Amino acid sequence: MIAEGAVFVSRQAPEPIKKHICAGLLAHVDAGKTTLSEALLYQAGSLKKLGRVDHKDAFLDTFALERERGITIFSKQAELSLSGTNLTLLDTPGHVDFSAEMERTLQVLDCAVLVINGTDGVQAHTETLWRLLERHRIPVFLFINKMDLQGTDRTARMRELKSRLDEACVDITAPAAQEELAMCEETLLERYLETGNICTDEIAALVGTRRVFPCYFGSALKLEGIDALLDGVDRYMPAPAYGTDFGARVFKIARDTQGNRLTYLKVTGGALAVRTLLSGEEDGGWQEKVNQIRIYSGEKFRAVEQAEAGMICAVTGLTHTRPGIGLGSAAGAIPPVLEPVLGYRVVLPEDSDAHTMLQYFRQLEEEDPQLRVVWNERLGELHVQLMGEVQLEVLSRLVADRFGVQVSFDEGSIVYRETITSPALGVGHFEPLRHYAEVHLLLEPGERGSGLVFTADCPTDQLDLNWQRLILTHLAEKTHVGVLTGAPITDLHITLLAGRAHVKHTEGGDFREATYRAVRNGLMQADSVLLEPYYTFRLELPEDCVGRAMTDVQRMDGTFDAPEQTAAGAVLTGRAPVASMRNYWTEVAAYTKGRGRLSCVPDGYAPCHNAAQVIEAMGYDPTRDVENTPDSVFCAHGAGYVVKWDEVRAHAHVDPGMRLEAEPESDTAPMFRPGSSTAGVADERELRALFERTYGPIKDRGFEAFQQSRKKAETMEQLYVTRIRADDYLLVDGYNIIFAWDELHAVADGDINAAREMLINRLSDYQAVRKCRLIVVFDAYKVKGGTGSVEKRHGMHVVYTKEAETADMYIEQASYDLSRKHRVRVATSDGMEQMIILGHGAERISATELQWEVEQAERHIQSVMKRL
Repeated sequence: MIAEGAVFVSRQAPEPIKKHICAGLLAHVDAGKTTLSEALLYQAGSLKKLGRVDHKDAFLDTFALERERGITIFSKQAELSLSGTNLTLLDTPGHVDFSAEMERTLQVLDCAVLVINGTDGVQAHTETLWRLLERHRIPVFLFINKMDLQGTDRTARMRELKSRLDEACVDITAPAAQEELAMCEETLLERYLETGNICTDEIAALVGTRRVFPCYFGSALKLEGIDALLDGVDRYMPAPAYGTDFGARVFKIARDTQGNRLTYLKVTGGALAVRTLLSGEEDGGWQEKVNQIRIYSGEKFRAVEQAEAGMICAVTGLTHTRPGIGLGSAAGAIPPVLEPVLGYRVVLPEDSDAHTMLQYFRQLEEEDPQLRVVWNERLGELHVQLMGEVQLEVLSRLVADRFGVQVSFDEGSIVYRETITSPALGVGHFEPLRHYAEVHLLLEPGERGSGLVFTADCPTDQLDLNWQRLILTHLAEKTHVGVLTGAPITDLHITLLAGRAHVKHTEGGDFREATYRAVRNGLMQADSVLLEPYYTFRLELPEDCVGRAMTDVQRMDGTFDAPEQTAAGAVLTGRAPVASMRNYWTEVAAYTKGRGRLSCVPDGYAPCHNAAQVIEAMGYDPTRDVENTPDSVFCAHGAGYVVKWDEVRAHAHVDPGMRLEAEPESDTAPMFRPGSSTAGVADERELRALFERTYGPIKDRGFEAFQQSRKKAETMEQLYVTRIRADDYLLVDGYNIIFAWDELHAVADGDINAAREMLINRLSDYQAVRKCRLIVVFDAYKVKGGTGSVEKRHGMHVVYTKEAETADMYIEQASYDLSRKHRVRVATSDGMEQMIILGHGAERISATELQWEVEQAERHIQSVMKRL
C-alpha cells in the first residue's frame, strides 16, 4: 500500500521495452539492509517465502560466515521485475571492514537506496557512504527503517537528514511534498502554481540529477513502506543513456563452486555476446574470449547468449581482468578511495609450503584488491594488509574453507605511507657494459588522497614516444617506497622531464632500472613526511563519562567537536589516529559499564602524530635498501661503476632544462627565500626548543622528520608563483602580524584601528596579485555578547571572532576543515599554533615570510603601473 498523501500521479502504461536499472543497497551495519532486500524481493514477486537474518535463511546471505554472524560480507545480486523496470539489486556490505567491497559496486550503480536505522539515525559511516555517493554522482533514494520501534520520530529524522546529509532530502510521501519539490526549481514552481501538480517525469529529472533525494519511511521486517519504495524507484529513476559502442566496467572477481573464475561486470554500452573477443592493457596486454554469460540472482544463475547495455552479468573465460578496470569504450581504471590500514604477518602451519600459500593468497587478493599481499623475500614471510579485525576473521575462514589450511596472524601493525612536501628532481642512470638508459623526473606534492599521478613533459625529439610510454609503465608497475621508513609513497605527481636511450645498447629492462633509481633519487632530495591512517569516530556514552572520553581522545592525539546532548546521554565525534584508537572499544566498554558505543570509519591519511618515534623504531636506512637504491650506474673504460645518489646529477648526460635552486641550510642560514629577514633563525630555534619541551630530547633524525612536515624547497620565483592556485587558502592571524611587522606595530601603539586598516589594504594588494582565497582573522573574543562577523572586502574575507573565541581557535578549526580539500597556508609566528596547523595538513608561513611576499606583490604592482 502507498501511504496517504503520497505525491504519486496515476500510473502510465508500461513502456514496450523496460529500462535496465542497477540499484545498490547501502547502509551502516545493523540498519536492516539485508532484511530490506528480502522484503523488496518478496513484494516484487521474486521470492515466494520471506527469509530472515536471525533465522539464517536470508536469500542473499549465501556465505556460511554471513549467516553465522548476521552480516553481509560479499556483494550479492538479485533480479526484480517492476512494471516499467528490470531492476538489478546489489546488496553491499555494511560493516566498515568490508567498505572496499561496497565501494567497488558504486562504479556500476545507476542509483542507490541508502538505508538508515530509524532508532539510531545518521551514523558516522552513513556520512562516509553519502560522500562516496556524492563523489560518484549517484542518485539516492533513502529508506528510514525500523520505524515500528518505540522512540522513532519521523519529523526529527527528517530534520537530521536535512542537516547532516542534504537539504534536498524530501519526505516524498508527506502531504506537503509537492510544495517542497516545487521549491527545487524556479520553472517547476511556476508550473506548480499554475496547475497545482507535478508530473512523474519532472520528479524523475530532479532525482536523476541529484537535486532531490526521496525519503521513504517504514519497517522492512513488517513489509511497511516497501511498495512505496519499489514504486518510487520504478517511477522516479530515469533510464540511463548508453552508447552504441561496446563498453563494460568490471567491479568484482569471484569463483563458483567448481573453481571457475567469474568476472562480474556491467555493460555500459552496446551489447556483449558469448564468444566475443575482449582485450585490455593490463599485464602487458591481453586478448581473451568470453565463454559464458551468466545472470545471477542469489546463488542461482541463468545463462544467456547476450547481455544488453545496463545489465549486470558474470562472464567466464577471462583471466586478466580485475575490479575497477574498463573494457571497450569504458577502458581505464578507477582508483579506490579506501585503503587498508592494518598489516599482519601470516603464521603458517609447519607442514605448509610458503610459496604455495603465497599463490593461494594471490588468488584471494585478485578477488579483493583491498586485501594487499606482501611477500618478504629476505625473511621468507607472508604479510597481508586489510581494513580490520573482522576482515581478518573472514580471511582466515576463507583460507580454511577453500584451501583446507588453518592459518593464524600476529598482533598486527599500522600501515604507514610517505609523501613529500617540496618538489625535487630525480635522476636515474643505468649503464653497465652494453646497457644504457637515463631518466629525469620531477616529483611534486599531490593533493591529499590523490595517490600517484604520472605524466610526461618530455620532447619527442629527445626521447622517442615508445620509450616515454615504457617509462610511464615502469612508474606505475612498482610499489615505490619512501626514504623515512620504507613505507609506500602516495600523493605525488611525477612528471617525466627528460631521458636518453642508446640506438644500439638500450634494452627495455634498462629503463626499468633507470626509472626506479630516478624516483628514489628524487625522494632522497625532497622533504619527506610520514603519514598514518586516521579514523573519524562517533562515541555514544553516558553523560557522566564525557570528561573521561575527552581526556582519552586528547591523550590519543585526536581532535573532537563539542559534545552533543542526547536523550540517552551524549555523543562525541572527532578524528584520531588508527594507531591510538584501534583497541579503544575495550576501554569504552569498561568505563561505561557496557553502555557506551564506539563507531570508527577510516578517514584517509594525515601526518603521523609520533613520526620521530616511528622512524627511530623502524631503523630504516634508505642508502642500504639494495632493492630500492637511489644510486646510479655509469660506465668508464669498459666497466660499470656506482655513483652515489648525491653525485648523480653531476655525472648525468642529459640536461632536463629545469632547476630547483634550494637555499643552503646551516645553523645561521635563513629559512626563507632571498630578500627575507634573518629573524627566521630565532623562529627556528624557538620551534626546536618547543618541540624538545613537548617531546623530550631528540636525535637529529627525529627533528628532521618534524621539520620535513613544514619545510618548503626554495625554488625560483617563477616556479613558486605557479604553485599558487586560485583555490588555495591563506589564513592570516591579523593581530599577530600587526605586532610582528615593525611598521604596523609602530602605528598600532597610537591607533590599533589604523594599523588594522593598513594591514587589510596591503593584504588586498597581495590578494590581487596572488589570486588565492585570503581570510584575515582578528580577535574579538573580549567583546561582550559579540556574535562575530565576516566581511567581504577587496576580494578577501575579514573575520572578527565571537565572544570567547580567539583567532587561534578560529584558524585551527578553519585549517582543519579546509585542508581536507584545499592547499591551506597559515600566516602566524605563534609557535604553538604552527605545530597545531601542521598536524592538520596545512602549511605555515611566518610573519616575516608573509611580509616578504607582500612586498614582492607591491613591487609587481608598481612595475605594472610604471609600464602603463
